[in-house]
Amino acid sequence: MNEQINELKKEALDSLASVANRAELDAWRVRYLGKKSRLQAILKSLSSLPVEQRKTIGAETNRLKNELENLLKEKEAAFEEASSRAQSSRDALDVTLPGRPSTLGRLHPVTRVLQELQEIFASMGFEVVEGPEVEWDYYNFEALNIPKEHPARDSMQTFWVEAPSGDDDREMLLRTHTSPMQIRVMEKQEPPLRIIVPGRVFRYEATDATHIPMFHQVEGLAVDKGITMADLKGTLYEFSRRFFGPERRVRFRCDFFPFVEPGVEMAVECAVCKGKGCRLCGQSGWIEILGAGMVHPRVLEAGGIDPQVYSGFAFGMGIERIPLLRYSIDDIRLFYSSDLRFLRQF
Repeated sequence: MNEQINELKKEALDSLASVANRAELDAWRVRYLGKKSRLQAILKSLSSLPVEQRKTIGAETNRLKNELENLLKEKEAAFEEASSRAQSSRDALDVTLPGRPSTLGRLHPVTRVLQELQEIFASMGFEVVEGPEVEWDYYNFEALNIPKEHPARDSMQTFWVEAPSGDDDREMLLRTHTSPMQIRVMEKQEPPLRIIVPGRVFRYEATDATHIPMFHQVEGLAVDKGITMADLKGTLYEFSRRFFGPERRVRFRCDFFPFVEPGVEMAVECAVCKGKGCRLCGQSGWIEILGAGMVHPRVLEAGGIDPQVYSGFAFGMGIERIPLLRYSIDDIRLFYSSDLRFLRQF
């Protein structure tokens, strides 16, 4: 029996010396200290031995068991220490290494254009004001000379929303243009007025290279005594010269908008095809960027201003089309695709 114990001890020690990781150490523990190990088998067989031999063999077996358990703890402690050293090495800060550069954000191209437009018009005496994106039907349509039966409503497909409790007789919507601020400002301020209104607008329409359901506009309004169409053209020509450069051609054509009379559209030469015609400009060589005109007398009256004394001009431009023309971009959807390869160019 003593020979069996000595052989088991030598085998266990030799096997422990070759253990290289925690998994192997756990297998070693099961093999030599587990319930089905040879050591446990020896302890169970002691009851069949004479008393004197049982004492001797039992003492030797327990001594071996204690020794193997102590060696197991030492090996576990060694693995734990090695793991801690490796973790400390990974967490250590090497001050000689170059620092990791911080990823810096930048302004979205639409935001940059909005800021530049505000600076241009502010230098010409216009004040920047903002208004609500959820608007009453009265301000969005009716006060702007677009009553319910007016066909112009068909060109502004609308997102209607539920009105607050107590206003069931009033309709509310996501504004289709920033023009409602014309009325809101005229109601609260006396002429002379010069304002621009930047902001988001919403229209329920199909998406293509030049149309998206959510986009940005800048509305402009000037009201004073003696304002004429010449003031409107001079203001918009100056804007075009500063933003696009003096070499870019600009075109004015008569157009209809319910809230101005007379009305015009302003188009800029397509930057992609240089006026030759392409997919972006619909083969026309021009891209319309704004509608404008002299403020309709009914709109002035809705704002509480006497059209016999005062006159004014108004314009509204889609902001996303402006960088299309400046940077020769052929699809407006790129601005909202979240593609950093595209956005990092600006």
